[in-house]
Amino acid sequence: MRGAMLWFNEVEDLGFILTEEGERLSVLGSGFAGGTRPKGRCANTVVTFDVNDTEGRRQAEDVVFVTEVAARRARLRHRGGR
Repeated sequence: MRGAMLWFNEVEDLGFILTEEGERLSVLGSGFAGGTRPKGRCANTVVTFDVNDTEGRRQAEDVVFVTEVAARRARLRHRGGR
């Protein structure tokens, strides 16, 4: 799945993700792939994740930060003589 970080509290080791469908899921610090917990402000950071549904509680797991490459802009060419 894909979504965006709402916030993450480093002290409590807990945060929330908003899915593309509008669902709000909790995420523990241990839920980040490779132990890469967010540091500082992380609101609106795009992430991918899996959902674990245990006893009716849905929680994000294997959360990975998405680094999107900006699309290249067309280059303007100078027209000589005009």
